Amino acid sequence: MRHLPNVLSLGRLLATIPLVVLILVNTPAAYLIATALFAAGSITDTLDGRLARRYHLVSNLGVFLDLTADKVFVSAALIALIQVSVIPAWIVIVIVTREFLVSGLRSLAAAQGVVIPAGRWGKQKTLLTLLAVGGILLARGLRGATAFPLGLATGGAPTSPPGYLLALADIILLLAVVWTIFSAVEYLRGAWGLLTAPAKSAP
Repeated sequence: MRHLPNVLSLGRLLATIPLVVLILVNTPAAYLIATALFAAGSITDTLDGRLARRYHLVSNLGVFLDLTADKVFVSAALIALIQVSVIPAWIVIVIVTREFLVSGLRSLAAAQGVVIPAGRWGKQKTLLTLLAVGGILLARGLRGATAFPLGLATGGAPTSPPGYLLALADIILLLAVVWTIFSAVEYLRGAWGLLTAPAKSAP
């Protein structure tokens, strides 16, 4: 039990490799397997943190693995979906840029002995992104196709449940982009005092 949270985080990190491969295979069967793998990874995203807090198993290694696995797992899936022309690059650029921004702010805060907690917009953004990616994978596995603006998955107007599912997932992904921007602003506001404070002189 003591190492279970870290094992779950490490498993999610390692699962990134087969997840990306399955997306790049770009067949309905591969997408269905990718959906199951992504769903399992998304569940462990919540489970490992809860187990660590409930049983007082929080450690520096655990925090590092959890944060790293979260970012790599989702970012890799999004980038792979660009490769197969399912989602446009601009969406992933916005989402990944926010991750770099938050990581930079947290590093700066940590150097000053300050902890920046996860914000409300960030938590909601994560949920929306997971739902969107999972929905896209499932819809593609069910042979869903739909015409959608802004460079999202194309293939004609939705005429079947998988097509409507894909359209819904695309809409959720666009909402995730909006929440991503709001989350970035939230972090910037919270860390503005650190950003505007004079730099400490080296001893």
